[in-house]
Amino acid sequence: MLKTYTYPEFAYRPSPEQQAGQTVCHLSLALDCATRGVRTVVLDDNNTVSIGSRAVCYAKRTLEIWDRLGLGESLAERGIQWQVGKVFFGETQAYQFNLLPEAHHKMPAMINLQQYHLEEALVRACEQHPLVDLRWKNKLTALSQDDDRVQLSLENPDGCFELQAHWVVAADGANSDTRRMVGAHFGGQVFQDRFLIADVVMKADFPTERWFWFDPPFHRNQSVLLHKQCDSVWRIDFQLGRDADPEEEKKPEKVIPRIQAMLGDVPFELEWVSVYQFACRRADRFRHGRVLLIGDAAHQVSPFGARGANSGVQDADNLAWKLAMVVQGLAPAQLLNSYDDERAFAADDNLRNSTRSTDFISPKSRASLRLRNAVLELARSEPFARPLVNSGRLSTPTPYSASALNTSDADEFAGSMQPGAPCADAPVEVNQQSRWLLELLRGGFVLLSFGPGAEPLH
Repeated sequence: MLKTYTYPEFAYRPSPEQQAGQTVCHLSLALDCATRGVRTVVLDDNNTVSIGSRAVCYAKRTLEIWDRLGLGESLAERGIQWQVGKVFFGETQAYQFNLLPEAHHKMPAMINLQQYHLEEALVRACEQHPLVDLRWKNKLTALSQDDDRVQLSLENPDGCFELQAHWVVAADGANSDTRRMVGAHFGGQVFQDRFLIADVVMKADFPTERWFWFDPPFHRNQSVLLHKQCDSVWRIDFQLGRDADPEEEKKPEKVIPRIQAMLGDVPFELEWVSVYQFACRRADRFRHGRVLLIGDAAHQVSPFGARGANSGVQDADNLAWKLAMVVQGLAPAQLLNSYDDERAFAADDNLRNSTRSTDFISPKSRASLRLRNAVLELARSEPFARPLVNSGRLSTPTPYSASALNTSDADEFAGSMQPGAPCADAPVEVNQQSRWLLELLRGGFVLLSFGPGAEPLH
């Protein structure tokens, strides 16, 4: 039970025993498919949103995707907007950075929003769409597939039953049963360091910035991260080291003194406490016949840099239009191979950055520790050292520069929006009205012409 949030319980409805063309979808993907005219069914073995303190940071690109689905502005308003991060070494600031140094963007650089708030907003949006069928307390127990269909074995409070699907999208997390059922290999690196999450309710005058400490006086030889969330809740991450006892460290008599040493006389209440380890790994393939893996079911990264939830939403953004075209007979099933190619490439990029962040935050040798501390010391006065500081490279979209869907250009392409790169948002004038570029690119393929002789956008 949380002090600032009451978990909703969504109504269970019996499922018809025979339904064709079902899809098990991530909520963002289900909503995206529905906006493209594709009927989806979302199966969840629970009947509420995620429990506890999970994802908190959502990046500009992710907000732009949700804005296309009609949720971006409300989520940005609900969340805590921020763009400045500060890095401290010992007792003083080493340097600071700005994720959005220029003005005139529709979406903020980042928002902080507890995952349960986000999921509830997505659930409500799906409930209001006639093409999304949410089914709670439906657990997938087995599946088999052939060239045309996937046979799903399900269990709910009314018993066991079968239904068929043209395509199945598995968004059932890092411990995915669906991934195991299709025999996907899930390999990578498991990190031994343990970290404590303490969500606290407090009235504090800290600015809405990301603060990261290396070796602070209140938690020597370790790191600490501070983020503000909604409802006066603050997320604090304490590095504990490899030998920490998770059950012991979660006890209030252990947690409260750590927070008091950090905050001083600021009054607070504990909202949530947990201890976690993490891994950097991914599935060998994201497409297994008619089953597609997405989000944590496909890849898992460390929490530093907010690359987990953000990359999952970008998976959905990549997959939805392709799946819709295949389902509607507008493209061959081979198009879905490009989802595997592009998002596996993005996953490798995220894994590489996530692993490097972890190695910097938690050096594995004396030499690595001395090098890291030298970088932090130099960053105070030397600009060249600041890009080397790695407290978590924050989520940015991966350009699909080598995608098979790109066509080569006869002339060199000037600018950052090269083929395969995400389109940057910008204010534009259309018929003497101020609009946002991304708003004009919704809904399908668009011919965008610019430069001398270009026709106005319609």
